[in-house]
Amino acid sequence: MQFNDCREWIEKADAMGELKTLKGCNWDLEIGAITEMVMRREDGPAVLFDEIKDYPKGYRVLSNSLSSRKRIGLTLNLPPGDSKMEFVNTWRDHYKTIKPVPARVLKDSPLFENVFEEGNIDLFKFPTPRWHERDGGRYIGTGSIDVTADRDEGWTNWGTYRVMVHDSDTVGFYISPGKHGRIHRDKYQQTGESFKMAMSFGHDPLVFLGGSIEVPYGVPEYDFLGGLRGEPLEVVKAPYSGLMVPANAEIVVEGDVVFGEDRVEGPFGEWTGYYASAERNEPIVKIKRLYHRNDPIILGSPPGRPPSELGWYRSYLRSALIWDEMEKAGVPDVKGVWLMVAGGSRLVMVVSIKQRYPGHARQAAVVASQCHAGAYLGRYVIVVDDDIDPSNTDDVIWAMATRSDPDADIDIIRRAWSGPLDPIVHPTKKGFNSRAIIDACRPYEWMSEFPPVAESSAEVLDATAKKWGKVLFSRNGAGS
Repeated sequence: MQFNDCREWIEKADAMGELKTLKGCNWDLEIGAITEMVMRREDGPAVLFDEIKDYPKGYRVLSNSLSSRKRIGLTLNLPPGDSKMEFVNTWRDHYKTIKPVPARVLKDSPLFENVFEEGNIDLFKFPTPRWHERDGGRYIGTGSIDVTADRDEGWTNWGTYRVMVHDSDTVGFYISPGKHGRIHRDKYQQTGESFKMAMSFGHDPLVFLGGSIEVPYGVPEYDFLGGLRGEPLEVVKAPYSGLMVPANAEIVVEGDVVFGEDRVEGPFGEWTGYYASAERNEPIVKIKRLYHRNDPIILGSPPGRPPSELGWYRSYLRSALIWDEMEKAGVPDVKGVWLMVAGGSRLVMVVSIKQRYPGHARQAAVVASQCHAGAYLGRYVIVVDDDIDPSNTDDVIWAMATRSDPDADIDIIRRAWSGPLDPIVHPTKKGFNSRAIIDACRPYEWMSEFPPVAESSAEVLDATAKKWGKVLFSRNGAGS
């Protein structure tokens, strides 16, 4: 890999012109507002905040690390390509080659430069932002990972779930139903047993990425990331819990998950763009150990109204996973998959196919909507012909407007997998939603008779671009 920790990643991103450093910002709302501003742009920079109000120099926050294709390419060690679909294809091809590589366990790490035990723990020593006005508190865990072990099977999960600071040595955490970390938590809660867990609040963006995408059940994320890197990921055994945490981590806590002493967690703005999950009583973690490097860095990735960082990088990665799962399910001639960033990389999916037989478009839509990577909290699946770029919103809307008849080309799947974050589902009915399948392909049975598209051929456009493109699109070009 091109980097070994968050600090080396920052150096690389800076050298690429992909990072801005700001000094003197306020942890209360200002860091959140700046992050929101840069996330709204596809080419918005990563931002490193230093000399934060009320905190010493060197106690930093990094945000918006994964919202550009160049920085995603840096993180995955892949070429960013010239288009969205090119990068989706690159990631898809690479993903197929990944085989888990066992982590390398180190005996020591810079993480232990500062060690604090129970009775001497103060989470407020870090410049944790209050990201938005309506947030129920300061969320130290947004680009974080929660580390849990399965009670019965023993395997370890690294998952990205939000973490709120309650007081100096207590945090609350929320995990959506069905997530691997939630399954681990529920197994203990059903028995009433407390259990140990760890949380990493700062690390390189690859660790965050691994914790926030779909990794197969039972596969530890650190082994998956080793396969992605092509070399073992380095981990250390956390002394109190015995769990494996990133050796390159900046800030790690360990503690006991306590049931029966729940506190109100939330509200917190989520990836749908709303405070849809409101606030609720959730289990707490009583922190028993705190470790951090000198001059520690919090990795922040607050969700919110799209477009947001979460939508940008997950659209690339999840689109490739859905494409791959469709092919494994036997759907032929899939030419592209794109999860629209405006839908938070889940709610609006577009699939491009080359139609081969009657019903092909409906088959593609149903499989895409219900495969593992596409099933959770979807809303619309739009299937288009292979002349449509699924990542081009204008192309997609044009196909919907001209190739679909609402009466014949929209089907509904009911009682599909949703969750508490779904804003349109009433709070008393959370858990299920419906899916609209929109067939925006030319009707198969008279496809050859469908009106031809009013545009120049690719050959004519290419020849014209070679002759006139520099004159038309260069700032100083001049015609004669």
